[in-house]
Amino acid sequence: MNYLKTFDNGLKLVVVEMKGVLSVSCGVLVGTGSANERAEENGISHFIEHTMFKGTEKRSAFEISDFVDRIGGQINAYTSKSMTCYYTHTTKEHFEDSLDVLSDMFFNSVFDKTELGKEKGVIIEEINMSEDSPEDLCLDLLAESYFGREGLGQTILGSAKNVRSFNREKVLNYMDKYYTADNVVIAVAGNVTVARAEKLVGKYFADNFKRIKSAPQKKTKTVKPLNLKKTKKIEQSHIGVCMPAISLFDARRDAATIANIVLGGGMSSRLFQKIREDLGLCYSIYSYLSCYKDTGVLEIYSGVNTESRDVAFSAIAEETEKFRLAGITEQEFARGKEQLKSSLILGQESVSGQMQLYGRYALMCNELFDFNARLKGIENITQDDVAAVIGEFFDIEKASTATVGPKRAALKG
Repeated sequence: MNYLKTFDNGLKLVVVEMKGVLSVSCGVLVGTGSANERAEENGISHFIEHTMFKGTEKRSAFEISDFVDRIGGQINAYTSKSMTCYYTHTTKEHFEDSLDVLSDMFFNSVFDKTELGKEKGVIIEEINMSEDSPEDLCLDLLAESYFGREGLGQTILGSAKNVRSFNREKVLNYMDKYYTADNVVIAVAGNVTVARAEKLVGKYFADNFKRIKSAPQKKTKTVKPLNLKKTKKIEQSHIGVCMPAISLFDARRDAATIANIVLGGGMSSRLFQKIREDLGLCYSIYSYLSCYKDTGVLEIYSGVNTESRDVAFSAIAEETEKFRLAGITEQEFARGKEQLKSSLILGQESVSGQMQLYGRYALMCNELFDFNARLKGIENITQDDVAAVIGEFFDIEKASTATVGPKRAALKG
């Protein structure tokens, strides 16, 4: 049984009963991330995610991790462009313990000045680590080339300068705006009943919110397509290409996903076969869709020898344009459709995966995810549906680009 409840204060609970497993995954999903931040506070969603683990009114930072270790569980968190998630995975006997520690962190974190100072150092090292990853740098620069230096164009980690400026007051002010009942989903998946989940989420979460109404979310903006370049003394050049695509709520999203699978979603894809297998220009090349509430993009990435950079980019552009003009073959369509179906079906076997899937859907769409309807929708997609999406999007002429590598002019999109 799958279940969605909205409490009187706007908090949502989604439950996925999985009686054939012995564990439970619990998630607290908050509808804010880096895209919702002002320039001077970029990185604060991620900063809060880290510092939630640094001590509460009744537990020290060590006692939080020790508590979860003693029950044999796992606890973690992550921040994305549009959401922040805190989650646990435990045996079914420790379901209530999971909610206890998650709610303690969520409502009672003290954000001690000394602990915040230490965690700033940790996050700055995470930023430094990202700076040493040219793939990460390229994809961050690619977002900026398409969305500019605000909203979805901002990095999740923010800048070291911003991180150093964060303090308890700024953390609490940001949480007052977005860590509100109507902007949170509690997602539970595994061996637990709806009745028990509802009772305990009411006890540990629904009855404890002081902040009810979220501040308005920032609107997405785009800029004129840019070709950005960052010079770095490394062996390869890293190429990113970004084109307009499907939003989260577009009914054609699954058709676009099939198209992406065929273009660059795996080893049998057009880009992998052409750029790596036929031309031997790269080790890594892939494409993916990023779908947001009011926009979406198709992104292509590859790391290539610097001397072959322009040749590789031309080959990527040529293959993408050929794909747009010639469309998809019957065999490619069948293969892409089966890959999409199998990823959905196989995901049903993962407790954590189900918590994430149903939780994100409830947070973004305010509805209960319907597995059977989604599967039927995929079954009903035709080759013509996919061809229409390819013809409308996947347009290299509308692309922004980004490159990271040795000194050289930016790509010409």
